[in-house]
Amino acid sequence: IDYTGTEPSSPCNKCLNVSWDSTPPCTCTINFTLEHSFESNVFMYYGLSNFYQNHRRYVKSRDDSQLNGDNSSLLNPSKECEPYRTNEDKPIAPCGAIANSMFNDTLELYRIDNDTRTPITLIKKGIAWWTDKNVKFRNPTGDGNNLTALFQGTTKPVNWPKPVYMLDSEPDNNGFINEDFIVWMRTAALPTFRKLYRLIERKDNLQPTLQAGKYSLDIAYNYPVHSFDGRKRMILSTISWMGGKNPFLGIAYITVGSICFFLGVVLLIIHHKYGNRNTSADIPN
Repeated sequence: IDYTGTEPSSPCNKCLNVSWDSTPPCTCTINFTLEHSFESNVFMYYGLSNFYQNHRRYVKSRDDSQLNGDNSSLLNPSKECEPYRTNEDKPIAPCGAIANSMFNDTLELYRIDNDTRTPITLIKKGIAWWTDKNVKFRNPTGDGNNLTALFQGTTKPVNWPKPVYMLDSEPDNNGFINEDFIVWMRTAALPTFRKLYRLIERKDNLQPTLQAGKYSLDIAYNYPVHSFDGRKRMILSTISWMGGKNPFLGIAYITVGSICFFLGVVLLIIHHKYGNRNTSADIPN
């Protein structure tokens, strides 16, 4: 479901030129229909296009020591984070361009049945890699577990509406270990990508997770992409015993295999045509 809003008929067109600090945020609703039921667990992704997370300076713009909870790096971030290292003479936590550009649209899904909207339960935990959640990302340590006190002396990233210790009300999903933040910090290799946003678990083995029918997507449109001709979309997907559907690896294998086959044929022809020549280095009289 593309909700960028570039088309005049789109319900999100009114939010197209929204700024990241709009208060209150612009909201829009898109109705859609599922032609087929989703039987197993459903994964909700957000997708971005024309967003180059693979730019060299962007990828380097972070401080892994700070993200791992090192107290000295918290107050003295790496110079790699420039120009998002400090703001108003205070160190930024988390610093860097990756964190500063974190995706912050809010997506809510509803099922429509006889004009009655029923909210779909979206699970926000379990979307990040275990190694990221438990090894690479940690909150600062100190007396007590009060994140407000632990992050004292720092300031929020420039484009964030609130500081990192207010990302979630649950202590095990707040600060640097917030899973939405962790997912965003794992940069994408291509300019068109998708990242896991929420999980929809199957509760009844006799009923599909999402039945075929009418649904609506409520969007709090906070993340502007029109300035760089980007696109935003919401994706619903399931996986089978073979994993999820991703054509990239298949295309890559076929392309590389075809190139290798072509080069093999060319080298074979060259070998048969020129391989029997006299290779003696003797110079005739």
